[in-house]
Amino acid sequence: MPATLFLTCGLQGSGKTTLARRLAEEHAALRLTADEWLHDLHPGMPEAELDTHRDRVEAIQWATALRVLTLGCNVALDWGLWAREERDRYRSEARAVGARVVLCLLEPTQQELRDRLRVRNADPGTGVFRITDEQFDRAWDLFQRERPTPEELRLFDPMP
Repeated sequence: MPATLFLTCGLQGSGKTTLARRLAEEHAALRLTADEWLHDLHPGMPEAELDTHRDRVEAIQWATALRVLTLGCNVALDWGLWAREERDRYRSEARAVGARVVLCLLEPTQQELRDRLRVRNADPGTGVFRITDEQFDRAWDLFQRERPTPEELRLFDPMP
């Protein structure tokens, strides 16, 4: 069976990291979580500055993911992947190295997300960003425009 790339898709607080941890356990997958790497690489750096390093961390994680998939190992990519363009890119590049690609769409209600973020913001723990109400509102609006359509979802492999 070919290696599988699990892509997590959802807003902050939707459960992407929890799911990625479970997928890593159940499918012997390498879990790549950008937020954790950002905090580990730049301890104590203010969150606004940390995010300026996200593109580089994600580029390194993606290069690692492709190599691991090529070696026949599974990968759980723990990113938001809000934009169709991103999802299309990672799906096609992973398939080009022979991997299956599963999109894991997490869509709690807006109120569930707000409640989860309130709890998380009170005690964010290591590797977790605080999300303000204003940041959440902007993210919610963007995700509503970019969420995967039923047609797009048919382009991905089913969960094994």
